[in-house]
Amino acid sequence: MRKIAEVLRLYHQAGLSHREIARSIGASPTTVGEYLRRAKLAGLGWPLPEGADHDQLEGRLFPPTPPSTVVRPEPDWPTVHAALRHKGVTLDLLWQEYKAAQPDGYRYSWFCQTYLRWVGRLRVTLRATHAPGDKLFVDYAGPTVPVIDAATGEMRPAQIFVAVLGASNYTYCEATFTQQVPDWVGAHVRAFEFFGGVPAAVVPDNLKSGVDRPAFYEPWLNATYREMATHYGVAIMPARPHKPRDKAKVEAGVLVVERWLLARLRGQRFFSLAELNRALAALLTDLNLRPFQKLPGSRHSTFLAVDAPALRPLPEQRYEYADWKLARVGIDYHIEVDRHYYSVPYRLTREQVDVRLTVSVVEVFQRGRRIASHLRSAVPGRHTTLASHMPPAHRAVVGWDADRFTRWAERIGSHTAAVVASILAGRRHPEQGFRTCLGILRLGNEFGRARLEAACARAVALNALSYRSIHSLLKHGLDRTAPATPSTLPLLHANVRGPDYYH
Repeated sequence: MRKIAEVLRLYHQAGLSHREIARSIGASPTTVGEYLRRAKLAGLGWPLPEGADHDQLEGRLFPPTPPSTVVRPEPDWPTVHAALRHKGVTLDLLWQEYKAAQPDGYRYSWFCQTYLRWVGRLRVTLRATHAPGDKLFVDYAGPTVPVIDAATGEMRPAQIFVAVLGASNYTYCEATFTQQVPDWVGAHVRAFEFFGGVPAAVVPDNLKSGVDRPAFYEPWLNATYREMATHYGVAIMPARPHKPRDKAKVEAGVLVVERWLLARLRGQRFFSLAELNRALAALLTDLNLRPFQKLPGSRHSTFLAVDAPALRPLPEQRYEYADWKLARVGIDYHIEVDRHYYSVPYRLTREQVDVRLTVSVVEVFQRGRRIASHLRSAVPGRHTTLASHMPPAHRAVVGWDADRFTRWAERIGSHTAAVVASILAGRRHPEQGFRTCLGILRLGNEFGRARLEAACARAVALNALSYRSIHSLLKHGLDRTAPATPSTLPLLHANVRGPDYYH
């Protein structure tokens, strides 16, 4: 107010122009003109009335704006909030639609400010805006549910898998005995089937079953998990390490499952995983149908209206679980899988390949190209060989043949040569015994040729002609001891009938 009083004094008493007054008080000429205009409207000149204090002068110069008597229609904020979840919808678009329906409605700035204040009163879990069908957040709950083995009475903890769609909060959960890759991938498959479609992306935690090597920028996914994602055409976007807000949806969903499902099951006893999952499914239906507290509808109704139309359809065939492993092709052009040997084209000898294992099939890949496929066999120590994989004259690599192994064994000793000859003769194709013979002959480098010959002599006597048996004899030093001779039992004991009893 002192500056306004100075403006009045300089104008009325000193007779200065607006620009000169502005230069004197450090203000703009426009401000000086506004002060003089307000003073003229309030009937103030110079000198100011005696006894007028600061508040009185401010009240005369800046009277409060009288409240508007116009009643403007207020938007339906829950409807506005729900509409913003649709891709491409903005506050500007919703305000234009509001003004088209209500020409006397509020201006855009008031519309935005009031909406932000309304959203601020919602729960934190509802503030984030997610595009329909965009992201599915997955994790395991901390608490477990004990399942009792009806036969033994043993209790086994069941893990609770939780999946939450970002836009609608529609929730899925199930119990599995482990968090290992088969259960982890299987839970995803069943979640997609529960939702009836596939989202654009899945946001998991850095669980070892899903992410082999967690990283802030480029996490490395488990091969089976990556193959499942490729089958369904979904992107895997692991949350950043130590950034729980990246998956806040499922964190809140886990809390809801713990409080609304698991807490209600705390007094029940379950004797199978299927029984537990039936109980969870019944409570899950109630949870998804439960009305929101501060928004219209429920998880289920919002899912049907928002997420369900945006989900991509499921593929025609369900994903078949498969394990992946690395294998090195041996000199006999076979790879080992669970102690069974499968052939690959002989030109790949000593190459590293990727092996895909399902319940019934073994597939071999090199640089992403399938090079072999076999029916899976559970018989250990046997070979599955395709004739097309074999080289001419059954040679895996030039220089490796039965004669070479025989000559190598003869240089060590006759018993070693006998073991090698027996192994090569016992295979349908001699090449199938090359790997075993190579392993036995290399034991001479580790334990010495003399000991290997002695171990082979004992193996011949025991008819234990395998790599494992000979290695065990050398490892335990049994090649240095004489074979045990059967002891003669005394025949005078009353319980010994003697050979005549059986004639």
